[in-house]
Order: sequence, then structure tokens, then C-alpha cells
Amino acid sequence: MKVLIIGGTSFVGRAISWSAWHHGHDVAVLNRGITPNDLPDTIERLHGDRRGDLSVLAGRTFDVTVDVTAYRPSDVERLALALDGHGGHYIQISSISAYEEPATTGATEETASLWPEGSVDPDSPITGETYGPLKAASERAGISFFGGDVTMVRPTYVIGSFDNTLRFPYWVERIRRGGEVAIPSPSDVAMQFVDARDLANFVVRVADSSLRGAFHVAGPPPPTSFRDVLDAVAAHVAPPGTTLREVTVGRAERLGGKFPLWSPTSENVLTLESTLALSQGLDLRPLEDSVDDVVEWWGDRPWPERWLTSGDEARLLAN
Repeated sequence: MKVLIIGGTSFVGRAISWSAWHHGHDVAVLNRGITPNDLPDTIERLHGDRRGDLSVLAGRTFDVTVDVTAYRPSDVERLALALDGHGGHYIQISSISAYEEPATTGATEETASLWPEGSVDPDSPITGETYGPLKAASERAGISFFGGDVTMVRPTYVIGSFDNTLRFPYWVERIRRGGEVAIPSPSDVAMQFVDARDLANFVVRVADSSLRGAFHVAGPPPPTSFRDVLDAVAAHVAPPGTTLREVTVGRAERLGGKFPLWSPTSENVLTLESTLALSQGLDLRPLEDSVDDVVEWWGDRPWPERWLTSGDEARLLAN
């Protein structure tokens, strides 16, 4: 199949590009040509700007279009107009953030509700508050502009190598350093995640099997807790004597720091039911494989400025 990936060189898009290529598809990626990438030379690079010039798509036909970077309805509209009906099966990488908080745990694709139309100005800046409603609006635009030939893939937190958010890598690298590790309180909040490679393989499965509809891509089943995830990371890579100690999040924020991945206000949206995707071929690797992947990728690179410094962490733990 001829597969077009919109935003196919960074983290999730990169993983999908590699998976589609490994599965023998004719892959093209469209982006601005700014992000360095390690994709095979046989993957075609198309340089364009989905918020600007998409003329590079004129006259092209694809069997599948995987849209990794749809953040506003206007993004979807411009892409649809540029493809002019020749994009084939449209697969949008959405997010569980597209949901309002479910009333109960274990929500399915049928029982969870997207943020309703009109929840946000479609041209709003993308912030923590607008991201989810904009993703919901982008889903509606996908259905509107691509018709019934549409699949919505809704992952939870995506982890693994090449993660430009550096959320999961923070915990892997901090715990690898050992000692007394500050973690947010309460640490028993719900947590779901998916390795980027597992997400990518499922997207290719959706394309290969022409699956339609919406799918939660979230593990593990049943959902775990944030503390359980960190304990598992520690059991795998922490040096002897490492301890995880809860601290009040407010103190970290006053120091300008923030604990990544932890979300105390989204309890039920991180306990979604993923049976449908699992029944259709979603394969979830052990967390330890994701940890090893991050360790190998990270190597000996320096500690990023955005991460909590050792000095700030010491002050947190001293109180």
C-alpha cells in the first residue's frame, strides 16, 4: 500500500513510519523538513506545511493517510482539500484528552464522551486547557472532510525512545541515578501508557485490516497506578539503596519544577477499557522493554534544563 504519514519523523510519527516500512509498505512522510530523522532512504520525504503550502500533494494518490499532527479542525480541512479525495483511508492519531472526564472507570469507546462542539474556539492557542477540546474538534473535522473512510486512534501517554516531551525519560534517568527520588503525592493516581512502537504497529494493523471506527490504545489491562509504574522502573534499573519518597507537588511548582506524566485530576480518563483494540491486534510489550529502549536511546546525554535539578530536588526532600 501507498501510505502517507503527516508528521512522520518525530516520536510517534517516526515510530509509525518505521513500522509501515518494516511491514513492506510504500511510505511517504510529509513535514517541513526541519526535524532530523533516521528514516530509511527508501521512505519518500515530502516537504510542505500543513498550515501553509501543501502543493506537494497535488496529483498524488495514497491508499492510507495517517495524520499524526492534527491539532485543530483547520489542520484537517487544509489536508483534505490538498488531497482532494485521493488520500484513501484516513487514520487520525487523536488522544484520550479528546474526552471529557468519564463518570466512571472502565469507559469504552462507546460510553466515553468527546468534548462537545463549541467547547473551545477552534483557533485557540494550544494549551493544557484547550488541547483536549481541540483534539475532539479535529476528530469531528476528520469525519466531516474524509467521510466514512475514517479511523480515530486514541492513545494515552506514549512512552519510549525519541520522546521529545521527555516525560517518561525523566523518570527512567532519575531513577537510574539512585538515591532518594522525589515523586509527587498522591502517587496512587491512575496511570495508563503505551509504547510508541506498539502504537505504531497497531496503526499499521488498522491500515492493513481496513479497520474503521475508534480505538483506545492504552495499557496495561487492567489499569495500574503511577506509583506502580515508578516501582516497576525502579525494580528494573535503580541501583541498590534507591528509595522513592512522596513530596507535595505545590513545593515543586514553587521551585519552577513539574513532575511529568503525573495527573491528579484525570482519574477516570486514565482507566479506559482497551479490549476493542486488543481484540483487533494491539500487542502491548512489558514496561521493562520500554525502559531498556529509553536507556539505550538516552545514552550519556546531559541532564535537560527542563528537568528538576538535583539542588531543587534536595530542597524538596529536606522539607
